[in-house]
Amino acid sequence: MCLTLLTARPRTRSELYKALLRNEISPEVAERVLGRLDEVGLIDDKAFAEMWVRSRHTYQGMGRKALSVELRRRGVDNDTVAEAVAAVDEESEEERAGQLVRKKLPSMRSADEQTKIRRLVGMLARKGYSQGLAYRVVRNELANFGEETDLLDTFE
Repeated sequence: MCLTLLTARPRTRSELYKALLRNEISPEVAERVLGRLDEVGLIDDKAFAEMWVRSRHTYQGMGRKALSVELRRRGVDNDTVAEAVAAVDEESEEERAGQLVRKKLPSMRSADEQTKIRRLVGMLARKGYSQGLAYRVVRNELANFGEETDLLDTFE
């Protein structure tokens, strides 16, 4: 059962444990199976977390906060989460947020200034970017897009 699940995509130890329990495998047997898979290197929460952060940040544009929440939800321990998320530095996080805003801006030409700001900051917040970073990136990208705004001067 575990090998089938691992064939589809990498999984954390916690995800596999829950899957075994759902299929009425006793906790003792589940622990023994997972211990063996861990010994042979088929389960590695640290490698999973690093891969997850790299993939979700690059392709989904997720910020550090959202990545931390996702990893914890998958049962990765706090130290491993912190180590994996630390791979995303502030500079790369800000650059990725800028890319997301630049991609969204052209489709918002007809929206008024306040609506654009609200939607762009909201999008970044949902993706796990901090409020200060979101406001700074939106202000910079609006300026680069030729739309100066003074609505964001009081934030950050």
